[in-house]
Amino acid sequence: MGPELPRPVRVLTPDDLVAADPTTGMTRARAFELPLLWAGQVVTDPGAVSGWHHHERNESSLYVVRGVLRLEFDGHEGYLDAGPGDFVHVPAWTVHRESNPSREPSLAVIARVGGGVPTVNVEGPPGRDEPIG
Repeated sequence: MGPELPRPVRVLTPDDLVAADPTTGMTRARAFELPLLWAGQVVTDPGAVSGWHHHERNESSLYVVRGVLRLEFDGHEGYLDAGPGDFVHVPAWTVHRESNPSREPSLAVIARVGGGVPTVNVEGPPGRDEPIG
């Protein structure tokens, strides 16, 4: 058997994005999904706080384009803020939530590697009902 034929290179425009795996407080859009790779974007409105969730066996990488992306996660008492130009890594199975403490919508580009369910909405860690900060 010979090598697999290459697939064509594609450019996807904002009009090509489709709504993806909803989590309260966030609007995700999928650019493409392959067996082991998911890519898209997420917009979080000012003051919004997402529901608690994880990304199963997917390792997630985010690049913040604009605004502030605040992350809270199980096993960490405080929060981490990422701003324009920052990269964020969320390990597989990490229960977390994002929020946007700024006055403008935040926009981040997402790439996930690992396959499986892209987003699993869950109950938050005990005692973490209210957003921090």
